[in-house]
Amino acid sequence: MNNAQNKWQREVVAYILLIIGSALFAVGDVMFVNPYLMAPGGTYGLSNVLNTVWPWKISLYAICMDIPLLLVGTWILGPKFGIKTIISTALIFVFTFVLESVWGYNPVIHDGEIASAASTSGMVQIPHDGGWFQPDYFLNTVVAGIIYGIAIGLIFRSGATSGGSDIISMILHKYTKISLGTLVMIVDSIITLTTLVAFGDIRLPIYSVIVIVIEGKVIDMVVDGVKTYKTMLIVTDNPESIREFIIKDIKRSGTCLTGTGLYQGNERKMIYVTLDRAGMVKLRSELRHLDPNAFVNIMNSSEILGHGFRALPTE
Repeated sequence: MNNAQNKWQREVVAYILLIIGSALFAVGDVMFVNPYLMAPGGTYGLSNVLNTVWPWKISLYAICMDIPLLLVGTWILGPKFGIKTIISTALIFVFTFVLESVWGYNPVIHDGEIASAASTSGMVQIPHDGGWFQPDYFLNTVVAGIIYGIAIGLIFRSGATSGGSDIISMILHKYTKISLGTLVMIVDSIITLTTLVAFGDIRLPIYSVIVIVIEGKVIDMVVDGVKTYKTMLIVTDNPESIREFIIKDIKRSGTCLTGTGLYQGNERKMIYVTLDRAGMVKLRSELRHLDPNAFVNIMNSSEILGHGFRALPTE
C-alpha cells in the first residue's frame, strides 16, 4: 500500500513539475527571447525567427514542426518518446499560444519606455506591434538563460524529454558515427545562425549561444542539485589512519580496495570515497600528514546515488 501511495505521489509531483516547467518555457520564449529576436536552438528558436520574418504565432509554427518530428522520430527510432514528452509538447504549445495572444511580444526587460516610434538609434522594433524599445541585451540574455534552464530542468526531472529538434539529432546519430552531444550542438548552432541570415545582426547568434550556455548550467543545477561532490581515489601504504580520519573526523564512509602496482608488482591499498567539497578539502589537506607518499586522483561527480546521498530510483 505504501509503495503504491508513494508511486502515486511521485507521479503527482512529476506532473506538477511538468506543468510548471512548460509554463516557464513559454514565459522565457515569449517575454524574453522573441522580443530580442534571438533563437537559442530548438523548434521554438526557429519559430521565433519565422514569427518575425513571416508573421504567424510562435506556437503554431512550433507545433507544426513538433508533431511531424515526434511521428518521424517514433517511426525511425521506435517508441522512445513517452507520454510525458507528448504532454510537455502539448502544454508548451498551449501556454505559448495563450501568452502570445494575451501578452503579445512585448519585452519585460528594456532600457527605457516602449515608444510608438523610434526616436533614438539602437532601438529594436517589437515584432508585429509597431512599437520600439531600447534593449538591454546582456541582462535579458542572462534572465532568459536562467528561465529556460529552470524550465527544461523541471521538464527533465518530471521524466519528460525536450523533443523538438533533439529528435533530428537522434535520427542523425543513428545513421552517423557522430556523438549525440555534438549533433545537438550542430543543430542548435545552425538554428542560432538563422538570426544572422534573417536580421543581419552578428550580436543575435552570439547572445543566443550565451542563452544556451547559461541554460545548460542551470539545467545541471536543477537536475543534479547545487551541491558539488568529489570522488577521491587514494592509493596508500597507510590505509588505516586515512580510514579513521574519514570515519571519525569527516563522518563519512568509503570502500577499501586492494590493487597491484604495475611497475614493481607490490600490493597496494586504494581507498574510494565520495565527499562534498568541504570534506574533500579537509581530507586532501590532512593527507600530507597521514601519508605524504599517497597518490590521489580527485574527480567531479555529477550524480551520486545510494546510502548517504540521493536514493536509488525505485523503478
